[in-house]
Amino acid sequence: MRVLISAVGSQGDMLPFVGLGRALRERGHEVRLYGNGLFRTLVSGAGLTFVETSDAQLARDALADRRVTQTRSGLGMIAQGVMTTVMPNFTAMARDVLSGKTLLVGSSLAFAPRLLAEVQGLPFAAVHLSPSMFRSDHLAPRMSPLGHFERWPRAIKRASWALMDRRFLDPAFGAPLNEIRARLGLPPVRRVLHEWIHQATVTIGLFPEWLAPRQPDWPAGLKLTGFPMYDGEQAAPLAPELQSFIEAGPAPVVFTAGTANTTSEQFYAESAQACQRLNLRGILVAGQRSQLPGILPPDVVHVPYAPFSQLFPRSAAVVHHGGIGTLSQALRAGIPQLIRPMAYDQFDNASRACRLGVATELLPRSYRGHRLDAALRGLMDKLEMRTACEQSAARMEGQDGLRRTCEALEGVVE
Repeated sequence: MRVLISAVGSQGDMLPFVGLGRALRERGHEVRLYGNGLFRTLVSGAGLTFVETSDAQLARDALADRRVTQTRSGLGMIAQGVMTTVMPNFTAMARDVLSGKTLLVGSSLAFAPRLLAEVQGLPFAAVHLSPSMFRSDHLAPRMSPLGHFERWPRAIKRASWALMDRRFLDPAFGAPLNEIRARLGLPPVRRVLHEWIHQATVTIGLFPEWLAPRQPDWPAGLKLTGFPMYDGEQAAPLAPELQSFIEAGPAPVVFTAGTANTTSEQFYAESAQACQRLNLRGILVAGQRSQLPGILPPDVVHVPYAPFSQLFPRSAAVVHHGGIGTLSQALRAGIPQLIRPMAYDQFDNASRACRLGVATELLPRSYRGHRLDAALRGLMDKLEMRTACEQSAARMEGQDGLRRTCEALEGVVE
């Protein structure tokens, strides 16, 4: 079949869909990916056809804006960016539809394939990377520094979702979406991020049920296929300089703020200072050197990129933002995690990792001084966390989310 994939987000959001595209191509299908020009090299380098539907500079400008890393201030920016790309994606994908042989695939905020499926009556697969996209009146996803509200009455949770939609999400996403729907001759929709984003021929969650147990009010027929575990060029070795650093002493601690964050100067400065205070060897992974202090401690190095599938198994621990891709690689490597969530799904991912016993959490306002030192010591010293990490690594053995997702997609058109 011809599979047309639209993915919205950062490089970390795009990688799983590149991996999915490669897996589908290896099974004999024709695959095309649509998205921002910033990811042309990433997609083309994987041997896939890429169709640019928005300029790379738009993504660079968004990533350089400090507001994008905060839920409240970044939500409007994300909505604007998402909605301005809907019709270019729609038009490009519509040109490539092959009658009777086309399957549309979209990430959580990829609205174009959803609309195209409605207009042309095509099969569509909604693919969500993290459990936070699935609302529940039971175990609600954690969307802020507050918790999952387990003790709240279900009626209060239900009302909270409705209020959030009415006050914030429908004005940001629903209003412009309905303008587009009207132009396409489609009826308006309400509460776009409540149920509409799950309306599909098949709905898939790219995570295992042991990370996020299925809730009674999740979408009927939802398939949880497991982590995709694609990390770019899987066989690519670590850079020689990084390899030499790792081999020169005890296993280092890795610090990363994620691919969607280019304004984390304080995070990297505090991390470097903590390494010096605690006599730890550290690796700061940051795409832009400008985020780091001008002079690093002797046992701390910077790398712009390293494949986590290769780096984490040789590390003592990882400190990260709570992205689902970073979390899954740390689970497979069986190393402790210190998670510093800032926005969006990161709070929910952090909570789920802590529930597994493989991580501790430290909010940005506490990521400094003696609190940071105590958290890092805890990663090294807690025997029960090491045991939990070993158990999670054992669960990850044989993890083949890409194969299971391919099978789910192929089942749609059989």
